[in-house]
Amino acid sequence: MKIKIFKLSVIILLFSFISAGCQKDDIFELDIGDENAVIQKEIDGIEFKFCLLNKEEEPATIFNEGENFTFYFSVTNKSTQDLFFDPNFAYTNDNDFCRIYSSNNQNLGKPFIFSGYDKLGLGAYPFASGQTYTYQEQWIDDRDSIWTWQHGYYNSAKQAHLIKGDYYTSFKYRFRFSAFNGETLDTDTIRFKINFKIQ
Repeated sequence: MKIKIFKLSVIILLFSFISAGCQKDDIFELDIGDENAVIQKEIDGIEFKFCLLNKEEEPATIFNEGENFTFYFSVTNKSTQDLFFDPNFAYTNDNDFCRIYSSNNQNLGKPFIFSGYDKLGLGAYPFASGQTYTYQEQWIDDRDSIWTWQHGYYNSAKQAHLIKGDYYTSFKYRFRFSAFNGETLDTDTIRFKINFKIQ
């Protein structure tokens, strides 16, 4: 009898660890034709904004064939606390930040190729109360030289115009913000998804 109780206790304990380790993703999604074509959410005093901009620099989910568009992502510190910002979401070619997929999940790539970054530490990324970090990148980028954003280095992927059809861009990330006293504010994993159309 004691062995059965011990085995049951071990199973319950393992299940508790597994359940505690599973986090629910926060999912924010735009559909084609949504009237408000901007994902804008505030989590723990940090506002996230993600959208695609048309040639008039207006948020949109429907674009004309041959029209270039821009990825727009911003993070604003709406808390009363001065923090440090970790921009690692844009420091890799492996995640889906700014990646486009066709409606049948074909990976069409990103507008940029990440080339590396200066390893400076969080002190290089102060995030004062009221401050905004903004990342903007056009799908078709004709630059021939390396450019920088927040100490990261990028090259153009020389993408072509998208043909008519339905597409989406989606990425997920667990953001980290640090306070001067060493405490950290970690979000749950946040998933952003924008469905859009080329007509």
